[in-house]
Amino acid sequence: MTATVPQIDKKLLSQLARTIRGLSIDGVEKANSGHPGAPLGLADFSALLYMHYLRYDPTAPDWWNRDRFVLSAGHASMLIYSLMHLAGYEDATLDQLKNFRQLGSKTPGHPENFVMKGIETTTGPLGQGISNAVGMALAGEMMEARFPGMFSSHVYTIASDGDLMEGVSAEACSFAGHHKLGRLIAFYDDNKITIEGETSLTFSGEDVGKRFEAYGWHVQHVNGHDFDEMNAALSAAVAETERPSIIVGRTTIGFGSPNAANTSEVHGSPLGAEELKLTKKNLGLDPEKEFDVPAEDYAAWKKRAEEGKAARLAWEKKLQAMAADKRALLESYFKKPAVDLRKLRPSFPVGKGVATRKSAGEALNAYAAEVPWLVGGSADLAPSTNTIIKNAGHVGAGEFAGKNLHFGIREHGMGAIMNGMSLFGSFKPYGATFMQFADYMRASIRLATLMKLPVVYVFTHDSIFLGEDGPTHQPVEHLASLRAIPGLTVIRPGDANEAAVAWEFAIAKQDGPVVLALTRQNLTTLDRAGQGLGAADELTKGGYVLKKEKGAAAQVLLVATGSEVELALNAAEALEKEGVDARVVSMPSLELFRAQPKEYRDSVLPPAVRKRVVIEAGVRMGWEGIATEDGDFVTQDRFGASAPAKELAKKFGFTVENVVAKAKGLLK
Repeated sequence: MTATVPQIDKKLLSQLARTIRGLSIDGVEKANSGHPGAPLGLADFSALLYMHYLRYDPTAPDWWNRDRFVLSAGHASMLIYSLMHLAGYEDATLDQLKNFRQLGSKTPGHPENFVMKGIETTTGPLGQGISNAVGMALAGEMMEARFPGMFSSHVYTIASDGDLMEGVSAEACSFAGHHKLGRLIAFYDDNKITIEGETSLTFSGEDVGKRFEAYGWHVQHVNGHDFDEMNAALSAAVAETERPSIIVGRTTIGFGSPNAANTSEVHGSPLGAEELKLTKKNLGLDPEKEFDVPAEDYAAWKKRAEEGKAARLAWEKKLQAMAADKRALLESYFKKPAVDLRKLRPSFPVGKGVATRKSAGEALNAYAAEVPWLVGGSADLAPSTNTIIKNAGHVGAGEFAGKNLHFGIREHGMGAIMNGMSLFGSFKPYGATFMQFADYMRASIRLATLMKLPVVYVFTHDSIFLGEDGPTHQPVEHLASLRAIPGLTVIRPGDANEAAVAWEFAIAKQDGPVVLALTRQNLTTLDRAGQGLGAADELTKGGYVLKKEKGAAAQVLLVATGSEVELALNAAEALEKEGVDARVVSMPSLELFRAQPKEYRDSVLPPAVRKRVVIEAGVRMGWEGIATEDGDFVTQDRFGASAPAKELAKKFGFTVENVVAKAKGLLK
């Protein structure tokens, strides 16, 4: 595709960039906190991008076919707040710029998409933004494959040295190159400065451009303050459809500051009153004015916003012209109407042993046909995690119509890409790996929870009972670690039917991520009707009475999750034979249980019954409020060992005999 280079008014762009710089440094100075250096260096590129390339409508920040702009260098947040104010976004008022980094403002220290409308993603942890951008570009390609001619949006991102040093960006950008994501365009702010000093301290032996060429990217080098060079490079990047593009822009951090430019100090410290005035004078701004925007600037930005609005209205007209059934399908991707999946729930033979990774995989396949926006894959572990959707096609370079993704051995990249796909708005992505490797993607999981993104993590091989692979692969602290993330829902189903309900819950949940913790080893499918056990649908309450005591009141409560639920049932049966009346509680999700009304929680865990045994093949941390000082634990508070699962159960006390002994010990 031949590049069409737009005509630009360099004098106007210089004026706009000057105003962006003034607003940015005023915001940092007023807060006495922040990062002035990057906004000063990036104002030229940003003015050109917003005025001639980025397609947006500030009156409709969530327009489905808008271009996305991701400030991966989130520390430069005053840059994006200044841009959004000038562009006309409702939330980005001048008062909000003046309240930068203050309690309750819409201009926090790093951009947060749930605080200000128009911010595409929450950035700050370096490497995340550009990796989210990869997911957005992937989602755009997948939507265009499903609805040809309807999704032409690009994803633009500004990345810093720090973004490209972090490993997550390497994983995601390698993925982007392999998949030929031509709608992704990155600007690398190559200013040669980090917090500790010049990048030559740690980053001198690497040629970033050549690295990205090796990834399969289109690479260009420009002077980041030369409008002609940047204009030509952006035009060429837009014209490149077979490769993602990166523009390596040599910029000056702290541009315009007589004494702070090209220093590490200007990265993260206010200029100070005197240097602020000197910088404004050097840039051609009035040193005595704060947050000053010339009327002609607002006029230019208003004209650009009107162009974006016209583009949106033309697209919406095109949407309305679609066949009704096709339009309804497209809209369903973004609106995600509720789907009753219970009628599709697979049935599992009572008494048969089946790993929850397998039963969950069967449920996924049963539900996926009715949920077109559900897509996902694994970090090279689909055969082990049972996460392939059958007969649904695979996503690859130039092939975006399928539902199955292959992330490669890139857990952290997978997590960040999933976040980007979710942020695009049209898909509910899932990603799978062994639970032990959840640590590799923890930063992405945390951000998904912070942003309340409805993504699903399928973590299999969830305990020491994966067996012979040994302690390097056996998760011990991971359940507690994941439960410690505020707002993350962790579900550890105890049999095949609970696993099916867990997937139903995960698909329906639209206000945050869900972890499905699944077993490698077989678990008996419980005879709920024949043995009078609680229904698997009760999983949605987090915890429920699986087996009620025979008498008026239980003497002891056995509380278990996942693979230990069957152990608790067998122990209760043994206790009954010895005259001890036990209640068994299945507790697949502590988060869901703790969200229930107190009356319900007390009905499941009667406060009067203080003799409780918590049974879980993980560390005991996090069971506060469920366990009592009069109780005991059968937990895994040390690393595992390499051996068959049955031998590990004996060694570490996950046996009927040990649970019975613990319970009886409490009653003495």
